[in-house]
Amino acid sequence: MLQEIELIPAIDIIDGKCVRLTKGDYDKKTVYNEDPVSQAKEFESLGFKRLHVVDLDGAKSKHIVNDNILHAITETTNLVVDFGGGIKTEEDIKKAFDAGASMVTIGSIAVTNPELFLSWLDRFGSDRLILGADVRNGKVSINGWKEDSQEDLLPFLKRYIDRGVKNVLCTEISKDGTLAGPAIDLYKRIMAEYPQLHLIASGGVSSTEDILALRQENIPAVVFGKAYYEGKIDVCRLSSVSTDKMPVFNGVAKRIIPCLDVKNGETVKGTNFINLRSAGDPVELGKAYSDAGADELVFLDITASFEERKTFTEMVERVAREINIPFTVGGGINELTDVERLLHAGADKVSINSAALRRPELINDITNHFGSQVCVCAIDARLDDDGWHCYVKGGRERTNRGLFEWAREVADRGAGEILFTSMNHDGCKEGFANEALARLSDELPIPIIASGGAGCMEHFKDVFVKGKADAALAASVFHFGEIKIPDLKQYLQNEGIHVRTI
Repeated sequence: MLQEIELIPAIDIIDGKCVRLTKGDYDKKTVYNEDPVSQAKEFESLGFKRLHVVDLDGAKSKHIVNDNILHAITETTNLVVDFGGGIKTEEDIKKAFDAGASMVTIGSIAVTNPELFLSWLDRFGSDRLILGADVRNGKVSINGWKEDSQEDLLPFLKRYIDRGVKNVLCTEISKDGTLAGPAIDLYKRIMAEYPQLHLIASGGVSSTEDILALRQENIPAVVFGKAYYEGKIDVCRLSSVSTDKMPVFNGVAKRIIPCLDVKNGETVKGTNFINLRSAGDPVELGKAYSDAGADELVFLDITASFEERKTFTEMVERVAREINIPFTVGGGINELTDVERLLHAGADKVSINSAALRRPELINDITNHFGSQVCVCAIDARLDDDGWHCYVKGGRERTNRGLFEWAREVADRGAGEILFTSMNHDGCKEGFANEALARLSDELPIPIIASGGAGCMEHFKDVFVKGKADAALAASVFHFGEIKIPDLKQYLQNEGIHVRTI
């Protein structure tokens, strides 16, 4: 019988930034996010429960370096964090636990000083220590993968499993960061020897299919990083696979996202992008949604592009002070300085629409400078007599770009997510554009946020099941109290759809 596989995203830290190495080479690093804390918040918003944090500076320096970042992550999220890198003394372990780590991964000391590792195992317990086994050419590697020991992997594991080790993080170094696929045969050999072991596979995951293959072999857990950052893992697909209404993947949830369309400092809502009416103060609404269990928020200055003005930085700063969930800001973003200003003000992501259609290279610029997870590409499209077409300037102007053609280019240029709004459905409360959403989800490797058409709780179920969306965004049904977020989440859970609860 197939069991759940625990999904554990990874954050590797060098110089205070979220990076990935290739085959453990410090000279071959890619920065994916300047702020590991915002990255951790994004993972939590997606529904992940656990996070693997590696202090690569610490591994190289042989002592913990980035415990301040660990503390910031554990202070601002509810993630269960296991922490590794630079753990050489009992003081290092205590420092990691004091910074909020739930578990600590220890590798090199288990090779170089077995008695010391066993004393820690006795002192801290097997539930709080993870044995790190970094493997290259069948031998266990140490000191940030800089040196290979003479320890063969299986005898090394046996020594400690016999003494009570329950959790092993095994990384095949030759695979790590290469997107070449995990070392499934290696993990199968380990599990054949130790079927009760909680083995965490690490290295080489390149796609959703790799995770499916690991689950097929009943590997208990998998760590992944680069494949997620480069948009090769379909979070929506992982969360939609279920058996008897129970998810077969542990840790991924559909997202509920209230959208606040802002005009002149007020939240507004209309029908088919017109006939706007006031719905209240955006900051107060945002705080209320955060408290009610919303997974994320989106603030769109819906007339910024049309009137050629900037999204109000002051409002973003106020929102950041009041809420504790990730939020995206869009409207009037035309260049990198706009993105930098909004991120500095406290936004977690930015949404671009008109500017991206006008200059598609902006998507590449944002993702190269700030990481793909920062860039949400909004697509407002309408089904006209001649097919789906993209619109700009708040839905006022039709372009010559087709929805599906443009969406593919957006994904190819590295955007982290697509926020698709059907103008035909917007504000009509008759359900989402599920057929178009399902096609987008099937054809693209990045998450799709559905927008336009929510009128009742059944519509949210349909958009996740029929539309295959990763997240559902709505406005008026939340603003005017027609649907309460806690009630919606309870309904979705009862329908077998995995959502994050408060």
